[in-house]
Amino acid sequence: MKESKIYTVYICSDSVGETAEAVARATIRQFDEQSVQLRRFGHIQNEDEIKAVMEEAAETGGFVVYTLVQPELREMLREEAIRLGVRAVDIMGPMMQAFIDTFNGSPKRKPGLLHEMNDDYFRYIEAIEFAVRCDDGKDTHSLIHADVVLIGVSRTSKTPLSIFLAYKGYKAANIPLVPEVSPPRELFHIHRNKIIGLTMDPEHLLKIRTERLQAAGLPFGAKYATMERIWDELDHAARLMEQLRCPVIDVTARAIEETAGLIMKRL
Repeated sequence: MKESKIYTVYICSDSVGETAEAVARATIRQFDEQSVQLRRFGHIQNEDEIKAVMEEAAETGGFVVYTLVQPELREMLREEAIRLGVRAVDIMGPMMQAFIDTFNGSPKRKPGLLHEMNDDYFRYIEAIEFAVRCDDGKDTHSLIHADVVLIGVSRTSKTPLSIFLAYKGYKAANIPLVPEVSPPRELFHIHRNKIIGLTMDPEHLLKIRTERLQAAGLPFGAKYATMERIWDELDHAARLMEQLRCPVIDVTARAIEETAGLIMKRL
């Protein structure tokens, strides 16, 4: 059996490289991401490091995505890209130049400003800790402090959405809705605009749950992954959401980023 070729995208940054990696991952999702790997090189400080990365990219036939704020490092990378015939994509350079040309600004040229330990940074850390603490119905006493509370049946993306929103600085909690378990009383003391109901097409949910059973090595035919059970759960959840009079989002075939965008517009 012929093995598929693995392609490599190199991430270069004089900070941690999260920005370039996020752009690269968003792009990869449009293709067969199983055949692409990312290699991130952060905190680059000198030209030798750039040469080493560029030579490796040339050997493997990959390309380079970079966020370098130091002009001499950006220029060195461009020169190496031309010399070695490696495609290089500058993520921040064009944006910085547009800012200079349009607003006559002068960049600080300081790496890592995105992760400075200012008030925004500490709010971000606090939001991450909150999301972990209040995941899957835990610590319901803290719900009153949440920016958003996600409710829905199992496998409607509550946890990944909570973490994504936390990375955006929102304190997100999530509560699973199960017919046999009463929702926490704290849920009824939160303003309905802070509560977001998540729902999904039953057929799509059945497919996800069946795959989940298979991945966990559990037997097929478990009640969790039957259409009858799914309808019962969705009906129960719909009645509760109507009682709470909260907004409801259908997450069927929606990317986490898209759903999070809809939620953030409401907050």
